[in-house]
Amino acid sequence: MVKEVHAAHILVKTLEEAQSVLNDLKSGKSFHGIAQAKSMCPSGKRGGDLGWFTRGKMVKEFENAAFSMQKGELSAPIRTPFGWHIIKVLETR
Repeated sequence: MVKEVHAAHILVKTLEEAQSVLNDLKSGKSFHGIAQAKSMCPSGKRGGDLGWFTRGKMVKEFENAAFSMQKGELSAPIRTPFGWHIIKVLETR
């Protein structure tokens, strides 16, 4: 069976912004709220929700991180050609 991940992310321009977002999340701030306020991705309007995806649908750096994470886990800042991401895995199946 093909593994699928349901994830959300927050996309920002710099490592410093990503680290700041991660610090806010670790201090208990809302992922959904921060995504709506700060994410450069259109998914920010949905709290960063990207829905379900399989391998081959996302850029390699993002995909490698998302598929190595557990439900509820937050990633360290991940750099892709789009910028810096903080990923949260919502579910896996």
